[in-house]
Amino acid sequence: MRFFTAGESHGPQLTAIIEGLPAQMPLTVEMINTELKRRQGGHGRGRRMQIEKDQVLITSGVRHGLTLGSPVTLTVMNDDWKHWTNIMGIEPLPDDINPEDIKRRITRPRPGHADLVGGMKYGHRDLRNVLERSSARETTMRVAIGAVAKQFLRQLGIKTVAHVTEIGGITTDPESYAALNVDEIREIIEQDPVYCADEVASSKMVAAIDDIKGRGDTLGGVVEVVVEGCPPGIGSYVQFDRKMDGRLAGAMMSINAFKGVEFGMGFKMAQNPGSEVHDEIAWSEELGYYRKSNRLGGLEGGMTTGMPIVIRGVMKPIPTLYKPLESVDIETKEPFVATIERSDPCAVPAASVVAEHVIATEVAKAIMDEFRSDTMDGLKDEINRYKEYVKGF
Repeated sequence: MRFFTAGESHGPQLTAIIEGLPAQMPLTVEMINTELKRRQGGHGRGRRMQIEKDQVLITSGVRHGLTLGSPVTLTVMNDDWKHWTNIMGIEPLPDDINPEDIKRRITRPRPGHADLVGGMKYGHRDLRNVLERSSARETTMRVAIGAVAKQFLRQLGIKTVAHVTEIGGITTDPESYAALNVDEIREIIEQDPVYCADEVASSKMVAAIDDIKGRGDTLGGVVEVVVEGCPPGIGSYVQFDRKMDGRLAGAMMSINAFKGVEFGMGFKMAQNPGSEVHDEIAWSEELGYYRKSNRLGGLEGGMTTGMPIVIRGVMKPIPTLYKPLESVDIETKEPFVATIERSDPCAVPAASVVAEHVIATEVAKAIMDEFRSDTMDGLKDEINRYKEYVKGF
């Protein structure tokens, strides 16, 4: 399975093409639109979410609600395009228009963004050419792709969920949801304004977001993704690029504004002796092999253990501030305050949705690397045989 995304933030549409999905897998636009709506929600979102009401079009690879085995094309139209047709148009500029006279031209790079380095790399003197593609708007299609991946995983009995564990230094109490499974956590967060499973922490997070918005500043945080039902042995120790934790970490770090990742106990492992870190192995006739704890987050030696995969990512505060930081104009080299684009005081809840979907995509890709079948039923049969094998190993 592989995919590509294309499109600019204020262009006419966003597009994704997915290749490698098995045939005969149920897939509808409703399955994807539900997830796109969640990405646009969460307390702390800005005006762009009031403009764009993302709805996907499936334009290839699906017939009568089932995948065909051919590439699946997903498209999301940008409703705001009508206001940007002259600024972001595809056609060459008329001879009587100076490129420097184009409206919304940007020559002042924003600290914390791709603007300056991207302009240097691709030779753009109008930095809008950078920010239009480097924008987090691209994650719309990553969620759409992830929604397809989640549907694939559900067919195999694998479930995912993501929730917010920290915003602006306010942290959840893990004990408040430690005994809950993926479905129970989802039921809670879908009713919560910041997609948090701890009600006490959630109310404090909402207050912190309101406070920071009033001060023209932004907040970051931490999100956690849990994957239940993944069989052991996905990934491999034999080459560095096949290690599952490396693949998952790379997927998490590919999300805009994410700057750190950890599994299980994460960085707290550095504070504890090995006897309080590693997961003891047990066996029962009902379960086969299992771990008595899950401190390593469901991964050992670059492979899944069969325990829930637990991965967290840290998102920095959004660098676009309504009290902007200083920058330098690339034309005049004079100092200025940075250009302000539309911004959210906190996008951590939305980022949790993106994180769930990029992780689901990577898990789906890894499973399709391990088990080969051109049909969904054939793939199910392969995995069921493998599960019986590892249970009796």
